[in-house]
This record gives sequence, structure tokens and C-alpha cells, in this order.
Amino acid sequence: MSSRQGPRWTQSLLIGIRGDDKPGESGDSGESEARLGLPREGSGSMASWPRRVGALLIDWLICTWAITQGIFGVPANEYPLVPIAILAAEYILLVGTMGMTLGMRLTGIRVASADGGRPAVPAVLLRTLLLCLAIPALVWDRDRRGLHDRAAGTVVVHL
Repeated sequence: MSSRQGPRWTQSLLIGIRGDDKPGESGDSGESEARLGLPREGSGSMASWPRRVGALLIDWLICTWAITQGIFGVPANEYPLVPIAILAAEYILLVGTMGMTLGMRLTGIRVASADGGRPAVPAVLLRTLLLCLAIPALVWDRDRRGLHDRAAGTVVVHL
């Protein structure tokens, strides 16, 4: 592929930088924000992976221990789909109404639509379904968006 052609969709999903990029080019976070029309720093800029993973970990712990085992008394190791269903309900309810989950609020991030507003309900449903499958969230494009965000037309940004 020549350097003038854009990457095929499969190549853009491989972790971050394409092989023909030089350091500081398309893998640079500033260019990702510019491509998506987001500010480079501050409120509305793209959230980092550590914040996103931290938010998901907090949400997972809340759904597994506090709700599944604490409130419902269901052992999560015996019924592994119960915490996933509760996590999905949390995401649909909270992201659909407030744009963020409890873990996202604690880490200072939120989900936004491509235009910066609150994501629409169908986008939240699609994003949540793909997030619960885990694989789409683990594969991201060079703009640091997981497949679940890309498919739903959303981006995770700083508050």
C-alpha cells in the first residue's frame, strides 16, 4: 500500500500506529483529537486508556460484589452472567440518561456522541451490547476508540 492511500479498515483497527507511520504522526494523540474534532486537552478531550480501564474496573466491582453478591445474594462465580446483565443494565440506564456510569464519574470521563452531545438510546444499546461481548472493547483503532465506540458513533471524553 502506498503512503498516499488510507489504510484498509482492518489495518486501522490494529493497535494504534500503522507500520508506515513515523513516530509522532498518526499515532500521536493530538492528531486523533483533531481527526475527531475534539480539543487536544481539557474538558471534551479524549480520555486515556488507564482512565477508561479504571472506570470499567470500578463498574465491574460494583456490579459483581455490591449488587450481585451484596444486594441480590447471588454468588457471581456460580452465575457469571448475572454480573454481566447487571453491568449492561447499569450502562444502559446511566449512560443513556447521564452519559456516564458511576466508575466513569469517579475517573472524570463520560461517553459522548460524535458531535459532543449525549449519545442516542440506540447508540447506547449497541455500545453496551458490544462492550458486554468484551472483544470489541479490546480492539481499537488508531484514534484510540474501541470497536464498540466506533460502531455506536461515540467517543469517551474527559468531563
